[in-house]
Amino acid sequence: MTEETGWRRELETERAMKNEFMARHPESPFVSGRIPFHELVYFPPDPAYRVTATLVRAAEPAEAYLRTNRDNQAVMRYLGDLTFALGGRALHLRLYHAGEGVGTSVFVPFRDTTSGRESYGAGRYLTLELNEQDVYEVDFNRAFNPYCAYTDDFECSFPPAENDLPVPVRAGEKVWAVERNPRSPSAAVAARRPRASSAPPRPERDRSARSRPSRPAKGAGARKRRR
Repeated sequence: MTEETGWRRELETERAMKNEFMARHPESPFVSGRIPFHELVYFPPDPAYRVTATLVRAAEPAEAYLRTNRDNQAVMRYLGDLTFALGGRALHLRLYHAGEGVGTSVFVPFRDTTSGRESYGAGRYLTLELNEQDVYEVDFNRAFNPYCAYTDDFECSFPPAENDLPVPVRAGEKVWAVERNPRSPSAAVAARRPRASSAPPRPERDRSARSRPSRPAKGAGARKRRR
C-alpha cells in the first residue's frame, strides 16, 4: 500500500467516524439540538492540499480577540504565522491557542474564495498539535466547519481578516445546508439579529473577534448556548 493510499483510507475512516458521531453521540450538535441529520459533505480528497508549513513565532504570544457569531469577542493567544505555499503562491495563516483545557492543540481558522459558495461562508477550522520543530503538515482535506454551521445553539469564532486566503481551497468539509451559508462573518452575525427595529443599527465591531473552539473530538469551534 502506498503512502497516498494509506492517507486516503485514513481520511475516509475519519469522515465515516465523524458522521457516526454527528448522527448518534449525545454531544453532537444534531443530537443535542434535535436537528435532522444528513451526512456531512466533503470535497474529494486531493493530496495537492497537503502542504508543509513553518511556524514563524511571534516575539511574544499576544492576546487576540476574534469575533463570534453572536457579535461577542473570544479571547485567544496569537502565537505566530504558519507560512506555506499553495498552488504556487506564498501564503500565511495566523495560529492561535484557545487557552486552558486544550493542551498543546492549536487552532487555525480561515476563509478562502470558496467561502459563502461551496464552503461555509463564516469560515472553516484546522487544528494542529504544537511541536518544538515548528514544522507542520497542514492538510486542508481535514478542514471542518464550526458547530454554528449546523445550529445557532453554539457560539463559534470567526477567522480574522488576516486569515482570508486569496485562493480557492477545494478540500475538506463543504457547506452543510444552503440555507445556513452566510456570505461572510458579518452576514452570519446579521442573520442572528432581531429584524424590524426602529432603533439605529448597532456599530460594527472589529471583524477580528471569535469564540473559543472546543476540543477537536467535539468538532472544535463552539460553546453551547446556556439555556
